[in-house]
Amino acid sequence: MHLTRAKIFAPPIFGCLVAAMYICLCNAITDRQIVEAAHGGARTDEDLAHRLGVGITCGRCRSCAKQVLMETLARIAPDACPVQAVAAGSAA
Repeated sequence: MHLTRAKIFAPPIFGCLVAAMYICLCNAITDRQIVEAAHGGARTDEDLAHRLGVGITCGRCRSCAKQVLMETLARIAPDACPVQAVAAGSAA
């Protein structure tokens, strides 16, 4: 009997299959789920905790989850990204 390791793939992006990366191991949350949450209105790490359970167990994933969220917000809604909004405000 031959066993193969299963690969987890996220929905296609630009027609290509992209492997999902686990961000929160405690709750099995992937980067793709964080991106989907951002598209669904999540704007803060607290939103991710409430919607997905990111960071509510051990908390080790919070900084990485927040980075994925901020990068996604910068791409999809630059005005909604708190980090860029603060930087833009200080430049004015």
